Amino acid sequence: MSLSTTGPVLQVQQLSVGYNKSAILEDLNFSCERGQFISLLGPNGAGKTTLLRTLSRHLPPVSGAIQVRGKALAKLRALDLARIMAVVLTDKIIPPLLTVEEFVALGRYPHTDYLGRLRAKDRNRIYAALDDVHASALRHRQFSDLSDGERQKVLIARALAQEPQLLLLDEPTIHLDLRHRIEVMTILRDLCRDQGITVVASLHDVDVAAKISDRVALIKNSSMMAWGSPESILNASSVAKLYDFDQAVFDSALGGLEIRGQVKNGRAFVVGGLGSGAAVYRMLAKKGFAISTGVVQEHDLDFHVARALGAECVSVGPMEAVNGASTAQALRALAACDFVVDSGFALGPANMANADIITHALVQGKTVLSLRKESTPWLAQAKSSTLHFCQDADQFLHFLDSNAPAPAAHSSTDSLEEPS
Repeated sequence: MSLSTTGPVLQVQQLSVGYNKSAILEDLNFSCERGQFISLLGPNGAGKTTLLRTLSRHLPPVSGAIQVRGKALAKLRALDLARIMAVVLTDKIIPPLLTVEEFVALGRYPHTDYLGRLRAKDRNRIYAALDDVHASALRHRQFSDLSDGERQKVLIARALAQEPQLLLLDEPTIHLDLRHRIEVMTILRDLCRDQGITVVASLHDVDVAAKISDRVALIKNSSMMAWGSPESILNASSVAKLYDFDQAVFDSALGGLEIRGQVKNGRAFVVGGLGSGAAVYRMLAKKGFAISTGVVQEHDLDFHVARALGAECVSVGPMEAVNGASTAQALRALAACDFVVDSGFALGPANMANADIITHALVQGKTVLSLRKESTPWLAQAKSSTLHFCQDADQFLHFLDSNAPAPAAHSSTDSLEEPS
C-alpha cells in the first residue's frame, strides 16, 4: 500500500473515542507532524489512555476519522501499520525466559520473513535500538530481572526495533524514580530531534511537558480543552482549570509549579531581587507565613516566584531603578508585616534604595533576619538588637521555627494577591 511521505504523520478529524459506542472524548481535531513531541495532559479518567488505544487500533473509534501517513487507519494492513507505528502501553509485560536482546528482537517482526528469521540487518537494528536507549549493557540480562527503569527503556528499544515513524506511549515514566524519569524523557526527546520520530505520550508531569513538548493537548470533561504549543497554552489559569487545584500555581516564565503554603503564621516582608529571594519565599510559604516583598524588578526570577506563591509584590519595570514611589509603597507594606528578611541580594546603583528599606526597618525596631555575612559594613554599623544573621538555610529555618515573632492582628488574616 502506497503511503504519503509528506504532510502529517497522524491526523485526527471529528474523532470520538470510548467503549461500546459510548463516547468518553468527542470531536477531537489535531494533526502531528514529523519529529514532534506531543504530550497529552489531563487528570486520571479524562480519556488519555482511551485515545491512545484508539490511535493504536486497540479500540475502534466511536466516530470520526484517523489517518496515518495519509491513509485511513482502519484500512491499513497490520503489517503495514507495524512498520509505521509502535506502541508502549502501561500493561505489565514480563515474558519468561527471554533475554533483553531476544525481547527487543520481537520488534523486528514487521521486517522479517514469514519464519521470523533474523538477518544481519535485523541484528544491527536491534543493537542500534538498545544503544539509542542506553541499554546495550543489559543485552544478555533476563528481562524479568530488570528494574522498572531498565524495563521501560527496553520496552522503548523493542518499539524502536520496528523502525517506526510514530511512537505512542501511555505514561512512559510511571513508577520510575527521578533519574530514570529524566533519562526516559531525554531519550524520547532525542528520538524526535535526531531521528524524526513523532512521539505522542500521555503524561502527568506538567513541568516536564512544558519543557519538552512541541505540542500539548489539555484533555478534560469529554473534550480537548486546548491544543497548541506549551508556550502558548500552559499558564496559571489553564493548568489550574485542568487539574482543579488552588494551592499550586503554574508559572509559564518559570516553566513549573510553585506550591503555596497554608497561611497560619504571621506575615514576612522580604527585601529581595536578582534571584536572591526565590528560596526565601519558598521556605516562608512552606512554614505557613504570608509574604510581602519588594522592591523587585518585573521579570526578575524573584518577581515570578513571589507572584506564583501569592505574595504581595512591590515592583518596578524591567531594568528600572528602585525609585521613591516604589520605596514608599514598600515601606507601607513593611509596616504591616511582623518581621523582615534581607535575602542577601547583590547591591548596585539600581537597587541601593533596598538597603535603605532594611535600615528603616531596624530603626523602627522590626526584627530583621539577614542572609548576609555579619561583617557586611553597612549592616555592621546598625548595631541593632533586632538584627539577626543567618549563615545558611538551616539557620534561617531554625529561627522561623523557634524565634519568629508572633503574628500581629493586622497580618494574620490578610488576603494574598493573585498572580496576573
